[in-house]
Amino acid sequence: MQRHQLLARLHELLQPRTYFEIGVRKGRSLTLSRVPSVGVDPFFLLTHELHCDVHLVRTTSDEFFARRRPFAHFPEEVVDLAFIDGMHLAEFALRDLINTERHCHPASVIVIDDMLPRSVVEAGRGRVGSADGGAWAGDVFKIVDVLREHRPDLVVVELDTKPTGTVVVLLPDPTDTSLAAAYEDVVGDLVVPDPQEVPERVLTRAGAMDPADFLAAPIWPQLRAARRHGTDEARRRVREAYAAAGLLTNTAAVAR
Repeated sequence: MQRHQLLARLHELLQPRTYFEIGVRKGRSLTLSRVPSVGVDPFFLLTHELHCDVHLVRTTSDEFFARRRPFAHFPEEVVDLAFIDGMHLAEFALRDLINTERHCHPASVIVIDDMLPRSVVEAGRGRVGSADGGAWAGDVFKIVDVLREHRPDLVVVELDTKPTGTVVVLLPDPTDTSLAAAYEDVVGDLVVPDPQEVPERVLTRAGAMDPADFLAAPIWPQLRAARRHGTDEARRRVREAYAAAGLLTNTAAVAR
C-alpha cells in the first residue's frame, strides 16, 4: 500500500473534523482532505487541485508553531488528523511531533512519513539517496526508539507502506511535557555523521504492521465517538479500543 492510499483511507475511516500537514510540496496529500485544513511548507508549489477550506502557510514549522494561535483557521483549534512529512532529519521530525501533539486530543491520529528506510544510503542525513532520483528517507526512523523510551504511554505503530514506510502515533497527550524536556539531551544522540547505523529490524521492516490490517482494526467508530467526551473519558475509551484491537500488545511486542 502506498502512503497516500493509507492517508486516503484514514480520512474515510477517522472522518476528521480538521487536518494538519507539514510538508505540502505539490499538494498530493493535501488534496485528500475535505475538511478545514492547515498546510505548512516554506517552499510549496501546488500542482494538485485542493478540495477543502485550507490555510496554506509558507514558512517553517518552527515559525508556524511560534504563532500565538497557529490553528486559528479551525472552528475548534484542535487537530484530529496530522501528517508530518517535513524535513527528513530526526531532530526536525521529533520537534514537529512534539509541537503537533500540543494541539491534539486522545483520539487524534498523527502520521509520520519516511520511517522505514530500505538502505543505509536512503537513511543518510545527506540527500545522496535522492541524487539519482531515488527516495530519501533521512534518519527520521530514529525517533521511534526515542518515543518508546521517553513516551511509553503513546501507541507507536510502524506500517509497511511504500516507498519508505510510515509510523502512526496514537493516544497523544497535549499536557505531557516529558519529551520536550528531554529534547536537547536526546538530539545530542540523534545527530551523528553519515553513514547512519540503521537497525536490521528497520531495514527488513520486521516489526512493521501491514497497513491493511491496521486500517481494518475495529477502532474508528470509537475514535470518532470519543471526541464527544471530556479528556479523561475520551482517553479511557480510546485506550480500551486500542487494547481490544490488539494494538497495545502489538506495540509492546515491537518495543521488546
